[in-house]
Amino acid sequence: QLDQLIGQSSAGGIILHEHKLLGHLNLRGNCADAEFLAGVQEALGVALPITPCSSAKSELAQIMWLAPDEWLIIVASGSEVDVEQKLRSYLTGHFAVSDVSGAQTLIELSGEHVIDLMKKSTGYDLHLDSFPIGKVVGTTFAKTGAHILRVSEDKFQLVVRRSFSDYVWLWIQQGSQEYGLTIV
Repeated sequence: QLDQLIGQSSAGGIILHEHKLLGHLNLRGNCADAEFLAGVQEALGVALPITPCSSAKSELAQIMWLAPDEWLIIVASGSEVDVEQKLRSYLTGHFAVSDVSGAQTLIELSGEHVIDLMKKSTGYDLHLDSFPIGKVVGTTFAKTGAHILRVSEDKFQLVVRRSFSDYVWLWIQQGSQEYGLTIV
């Protein structure tokens, strides 16, 4: 019935999935401080990505580099308080951890025609040489700000402000009409 409402095929070349209610933590700190890096690794079970536009993943968290002193940590729903407390117990010195879960959401796009949709939606070069798997960029998507992580050759995760999520959702529906859209 949903496919009839939005006028698109259920055998879509684009697959859209919103990962609702995940925990989003913003971490600020000095990546030149060995104690800071060790504390984050101890707390999250993975080394903090310090190379620009990189990411890292553990069983506990997905970490995206946002700036030389800023990272986005995405965790399972309901665990953000525990992860924040864990970070605070392992970190010393000058750092900041903020829960920004209510301000943003994560939308995953994949499928046979995902690159075609992405080309319509962002001006960033999507060639694997320029945008390899694991790279995260802060750019525009459908005229709104987004952090885009390339998960695989044909799968992307977009972190967008929750206040723009309806707009992005409608943009994806419109932009994928020629390919078909499956919402899971």
